[in-house]
Amino acid sequence: MNIYAQNKKAGFDYEVLEKYEAGLVLQGQEVKSIKTGHMHLSGSYVVIRNAQPELIGAKVPPYQPKNTPPDYNPEQSRKLLLNKKEIDYLMGKVNERGFSLIPLKVYEQHGRIKLEFALAKGKKKFDKKEQIKKRDVERDIRREFK
Repeated sequence: MNIYAQNKKAGFDYEVLEKYEAGLVLQGQEVKSIKTGHMHLSGSYVVIRNAQPELIGAKVPPYQPKNTPPDYNPEQSRKLLLNKKEIDYLMGKVNERGFSLIPLKVYEQHGRIKLEFALAKGKKKFDKKEQIKKRDVERDIRREFK
């Protein structure tokens, strides 16, 4: 399983509750660009409009900039492929206050490019500070034992 892009800040900014896997609908040049590692997930999110999930804000620069179609938009929304039951469940959860769908990583599985995203709840500022303190204490303990 090759991992092409990760949203490293998602674990710090959000509390991950459930993880899901979805297929991405892409153009040929986008597949080549992703496989060379040129996709960025920072600042992107998943929205469900008209019972169709979409990835919004992910940047996929063109594979060959001089060969790109003139109407190509690197930040266009991309459809996600999910089961109807999953879509219905996620629509209900996202309508509740405080829940959002955050992309975690893009990877290849059996020759297909997949997106792993999570149902997450945003962390408060004091939760983030607490996490930083805990990480510092663990680092100090590891240093003492070495």
